[in-house]
Amino acid sequence: MATSSLSSVETPFVQVDLDIAERNIVRLQAYCDEHGLKLRPHIKTHKLPRLARFQVEQGAVGITCQKLSEADAMTDGTGLEDVLITYNLVGEAKRERLRALSKRIRLSVVADSAAVVDELAAAMKGTGRKLTVLVECDTGARRCGVPTPEAAAELANRIAASSELTFGGLMTYPPVGGTEAVQVFMQRAKSLIEAFGIPVETITSGGSPDMWRAHEAPIVTEYRPGTYVYNDRSLVTRGVCGFDDCALNVVATVVSVPDPHRAIIDAGSKVLTSDLLGLTGHGHVLGRPDIAIDQLSEEHGRLVTEQPINLSVGDRVRIVPNHACVVANMLDFVVLCRGETLIGPEPVAARGRVW
Repeated sequence: MATSSLSSVETPFVQVDLDIAERNIVRLQAYCDEHGLKLRPHIKTHKLPRLARFQVEQGAVGITCQKLSEADAMTDGTGLEDVLITYNLVGEAKRERLRALSKRIRLSVVADSAAVVDELAAAMKGTGRKLTVLVECDTGARRCGVPTPEAAAELANRIAASSELTFGGLMTYPPVGGTEAVQVFMQRAKSLIEAFGIPVETITSGGSPDMWRAHEAPIVTEYRPGTYVYNDRSLVTRGVCGFDDCALNVVATVVSVPDPHRAIIDAGSKVLTSDLLGLTGHGHVLGRPDIAIDQLSEEHGRLVTEQPINLSVGDRVRIVPNHACVVANMLDFVVLCRGETLIGPEPVAARGRVW
């Protein structure tokens, strides 16, 4: 993509303003430093080694990944070497890749059942190395995680008794507004585990929607936000940030204006994502709060307004998507800029990799 300005980049494309992203990173790191929290950002949002390196340079203790392929891509010659994978790893293929990855980086993983603990122990058998495992706890999100502090203590005991594993602490991903529940659950679980004589060195929680409330659960030692690096419409709607804090935009071109109150753009579900996250419409058109993106097909987005649309074929619009994490994963590269200054395309290194 040899271009000299943002206006010459073919639409639709995903634009990332590094000035805004870096400002977001510095701001949250300062908050965590102020409250004595270790920061371990989740790279599922940006999937870019350059941003992960900046996060670590500012003080992050390491990174969080959701997949082995993400961890592999993010640590392959990048200088990043401390990774927590917050997903149950199951199956022989993953065991082989886990063994290989554990040879070259400081790797921690999670488990929420004896079956997963046994899988992890089997993966490390005969390697002469011990893998750090945290117990994932369900503090209200009703996804993965042991359901009670008692179950957390039982699983911690099983991990600590394994010759292939080391108990690393407790992990949770709470629902929005779940900070108080994290404190209650983790206090009880920590007390029960320590009663076995097992130290609980790390209690890690996460979520950008509640990141400015993380200190309200002082039992937590580490925080794992992801979306904060870019921010998006869902976080603006929750009052977590403003639109001027949104580093990622989708840039689209108007390709049709069928009537005075409707326009069609060249960005559909393959770029903007169909995720609603409880919102109405599929994104916010910057500078046009009267416009709703009320409908997406794969390659079309429909813009409607009760006011005159005042757009012409060929006009460009910038959209803050509902969910930045999915959008960043849609394309092979994002277009980096600083304000209106084009830097160039950046491959999304950890996007969609299987091997």
